Amino acid sequence: MSGHFRDPRAEPAWLRWTLCALALGFLALFLAVPVAAVFAQAFSKGWQVYAAAIREPMALAAVKLTVIVAAIVVPLNTAFGLAAAWAVARFRFRGKQLLVTLIDLPFSVSPVVAGMLFVLLFGAQGLLGPWLTERGVRILFALPGIVLATLFVTLPFVARQLIPLMESQGAAEEEAALTLGASGWKTFLWVTLPKIRWALLYGLILTNARAMGEFGAVSVVSGHIRGRTNTIPLHVEILYNEYQFAAAFAVASLLTLLALVTLAAQAGLARRLRDG
Repeated sequence: MSGHFRDPRAEPAWLRWTLCALALGFLALFLAVPVAAVFAQAFSKGWQVYAAAIREPMALAAVKLTVIVAAIVVPLNTAFGLAAAWAVARFRFRGKQLLVTLIDLPFSVSPVVAGMLFVLLFGAQGLLGPWLTERGVRILFALPGIVLATLFVTLPFVARQLIPLMESQGAAEEEAALTLGASGWKTFLWVTLPKIRWALLYGLILTNARAMGEFGAVSVVSGHIRGRTNTIPLHVEILYNEYQFAAAFAVASLLTLLALVTLAAQAGLARRLRDG
């Protein structure tokens, strides 16, 4: 059978160089050029305008809210991802396939549609809206709604990184630890966690990046209240719509830096995962 496969090095040099040039050109056009354009526009009016846009009270409020949402969402979805991965990889139960399908649901539902679902559920005319209003509980156009929408769109990342890894590793080491008298928590902390730590961190980084950069679902449930419910992406949209282009790109550069750091961390962790 091996005779049917050709060594890639046997291909003509011109073909290899052409393919490499096409790949690099594609990356430059759709990645490097947009990133460079963001920073060029951000600093187009000088450092002072850039710094003023970042230090502006509404921008600082957007940054603060974004960090708060990420600080709530990332630990919750990390805990959920660990629990879901443990259940799927270590146990057999009715509804297991349904659980896996529900974990993947945010990947197949538009974030805007997800936001609309929360409006239909918690809005003034929604299923629970009147009951919540009577008790003075506010979900939409407030922090709880933003957190719920962000939780939904970031739910799969940790679980999806851990489930295939834990299934491939098997449960032999955990079973041996339990047989030797280790408790469930000790087994998890000293046997399971060291084996999955890089995949867990990988999923955590992706969750954090999506939580900070989410626009669609948050846009629907936030109400766009300046200084209160605008996250960084929403603040960028408002600035751009008001033709404050330098300020908009200055704030957008924060998300761009986050994306670059995420890519670098993702590449390093992917190498760790390949090396075992």
